[in-house]
Amino acid sequence: MNSLLLALLAFAGYILAYGTYGRFLGRRLFKLDDQASMPAHQYYDGVDYVPSKKHIIFGHHFTTIAGLGPIVGPAIGIIWGWLPAFIWVFLGSIFMGAVHDFSTLVVSARNQGKSIGDLTGDLISPGTRYVFQFIMQLLLFIVLSVFAMIVGVLFEMYPEAVVPVWMQIPIAVWLGWQIRNGKNDLVYSIIAVLFMYASIIAGVYLPVRVPPVFGSSVITWCILLFIYVFFASTIPVQKLLQPRDYINSHQLLVAMVLLMAGLIVAHPVITAPAVNSNAFAGDSDIPGLMPILFITIACGAVSGFHSLASSGTTVKQVDKENDTLFIGYGGMIWESFLAVLVLMAVAAGLGMGFEDNGKSYSGLEAFRHHYSSWAAFAGIDAKLEAFVVGASNLFNRLGLPTLFGKSLIAVFIVSFANTTIDSATRIQRLSLQEIFKDKTGRIRKPVHNRYAATFLVVLAATIMTFIKPGATGALILWPLFGSLNQLLAALALGVVSLYLYYKGKNILFTLIPMIFVLFVTIWAMLDNLLDFFYKDEYLLMGLSAVIIFLTAWLLVSGITALIKYRRNRITGINVSSTV
Repeated sequence: MNSLLLALLAFAGYILAYGTYGRFLGRRLFKLDDQASMPAHQYYDGVDYVPSKKHIIFGHHFTTIAGLGPIVGPAIGIIWGWLPAFIWVFLGSIFMGAVHDFSTLVVSARNQGKSIGDLTGDLISPGTRYVFQFIMQLLLFIVLSVFAMIVGVLFEMYPEAVVPVWMQIPIAVWLGWQIRNGKNDLVYSIIAVLFMYASIIAGVYLPVRVPPVFGSSVITWCILLFIYVFFASTIPVQKLLQPRDYINSHQLLVAMVLLMAGLIVAHPVITAPAVNSNAFAGDSDIPGLMPILFITIACGAVSGFHSLASSGTTVKQVDKENDTLFIGYGGMIWESFLAVLVLMAVAAGLGMGFEDNGKSYSGLEAFRHHYSSWAAFAGIDAKLEAFVVGASNLFNRLGLPTLFGKSLIAVFIVSFANTTIDSATRIQRLSLQEIFKDKTGRIRKPVHNRYAATFLVVLAATIMTFIKPGATGALILWPLFGSLNQLLAALALGVVSLYLYYKGKNILFTLIPMIFVLFVTIWAMLDNLLDFFYKDEYLLMGLSAVIIFLTAWLLVSGITALIKYRRNRITGINVSSTV
């Protein structure tokens, strides 16, 4: 099949889905109303609660949820064949991921900008909010620790990306200042992007390597990154995080346009198999497609981290309720289209040819060589290599020099990994402060202000990162991330379903996705639990068992709350909801 045709069909499908299913959810299910008071106005503080323009928040939200997920996930998931990966990315995003992101954003907006974890206490019972918040904190703890190490590794892999990635900070501060002073945000954002691409050219000729600390440069980068995220997560959002993400959204748009242009010029045939028969061979070390595909490809289809972004930082910046459709539903399907382009770069671009150890590979042979076994994906470099090579081949057809093309991809990859760190830190700080709120809404010590809360968050991640040599401590918990992330998506959809039920709305639009995601996630978690047992990984085994138990507790509590609500309504007891 031709890669260009498939990409165009996917793009048309996403536009159609947004204009039909997305608008249906907005108008009929949630009945969006611009007269509704938004948290950004209700609780304006100039730090976290700041009403902003729709397209600027779209840029912030999109780069927060994207990260490496829509790149790494499809680049691994294609090992089972491009067809199952494409179907999950396309249909999963439209009917599950976009619904998840949009609905959690709306429900949070209608409940004082509370996180999805805090909302659990209002919808189910006060005790369940701590259970949900524990799962949230564990996920964010892993994200912050692991991504600091990943960005450090990426800086080592792509030293030409160091200058442009760090130059984004002063450029973003300058852009934020211009916007706050009433300057045209589109014009000045274009100027900012031009500055950024000038820094990419500079980075090609000025690659940066830092001296090692305790024998590892990755440790050096991690120290610098933890210092950076402390300040980035406490500075008012409109001064750094928001304009930086806005710039990165422009960068992503350029990268996607170049990938699409490469497909138009080269229109390579997909050489990867539709279904990889080698993956199902008896002697293969590749795990079965079910349920691992749905855990491996997360952000490109559905991801629990997105609900934390929607109800954590994004909701506190949305100006009008109708903006949530474009930001929440639109942001997810745009990310999914990025995942489709990654699939095409790997499925077709990789087959355009590459060299390894002096030998050339092309077509199906290129796919077979790179995806020879599951063990081949042991490192981040192996996970990204197929995309980097495939995208570079497409860029070459546009006449871009190979070195500049690879630098462009490197900056693209590192920038999005980096935005995940500072956004995750801010989200975790806000979530931690919610846990320590008393009945009056006052935040208790030791997280009574944003500096103290952020310090504790960063300190915990720092200790975890450096608990093992080479800043690899976070990898201890990394095997939990995939299933934990998808579990959070299922639970968030469950919370939204309860909200809709209390409001007398049709819950099938969120309940069906919730049941599917929960089913494949619990399946994967039980598989992992057995694997941890056989490998004597007692810490992971214990945490997995605790998470499964807490999930059961949340489900039983949710069903109990629903039954109680129905009983009270039938008997005529006042069941007016706080939500």
